[in-house]
Amino acid sequence: MASLAITWTLRHHGWAFIRVADDHGESEVFASYVTDGPEQFLYAIARLVGGDEDARAEFEGEPQVYRWFFHRDGSDVDIRLVEAKDLRAPDSSGTVLWSGRHDATALARAAVRAFDQVAHELGEEGYASQWGRPFPRAELEAVRTGMRTHGDPTEPRQPRHP
Repeated sequence: MASLAITWTLRHHGWAFIRVADDHGESEVFASYVTDGPEQFLYAIARLVGGDEDARAEFEGEPQVYRWFFHRDGSDVDIRLVEAKDLRAPDSSGTVLWSGRHDATALARAAVRAFDQVAHELGEEGYASQWGRPFPRAELEAVRTGMRTHGDPTEPRQPRHP
């Protein structure tokens, strides 16, 4: 499978640029702080790592919206990044900007790396000041916990010993 990279870059107060790339292509979109896009994104990934089959997240672009659609098939996740006209547009509408198929753990690692990099560069207070909302610590930790707890669901579970 192709390597996956996600970056979350704050360039202006209340605006982030998100880049997703793998060996087959890339796309860059932007998000406004008016909605909880980072939290939705991380929570969707935590759900996937936990075994959910489908999840989604939105980034508000004012007026356009960028929607992430995730569908899990075993340990792999089909990912689509779609641009829609606005928040009222149905999920079935829009233009696919990027799509890929990646292992759920690789997706989770890419998301964790993206937000760990932001925390390292800006600190959580700097992030909050520049983004306009608190750093999504709880959602980031939910992804980490899911990775530790669930790992790869296609692998047999080893019994835990006290």
